[in-house]
Amino acid sequence: MPRTALQHWDVNKRITVVLLLLWGVVSFGVPYFAVDLSFQWLGAPFSFWMTAQGTLLVYLAIVVCYGLVMNHLDDKLAQDSPAGHE
Repeated sequence: MPRTALQHWDVNKRITVVLLLLWGVVSFGVPYFAVDLSFQWLGAPFSFWMTAQGTLLVYLAIVVCYGLVMNHLDDKLAQDSPAGHE
């Protein structure tokens, strides 16, 4: 079944919602429960490391994941659509 632009947009919306939910959990959930994460890790409190460093790594992973998924979907749409009609 050829992938239409509408199906492409639906998948784009779904992946965006999932990644935004992940962003929200990391941005607000981890700092909210940081008091409970009160053990030492790599010479600093784990809550400090997670909020200062770990969240940045998760944000980077979100951007990379979105880019890879959208590139794959764009390639699939280009393969499924007739030449010159995107």
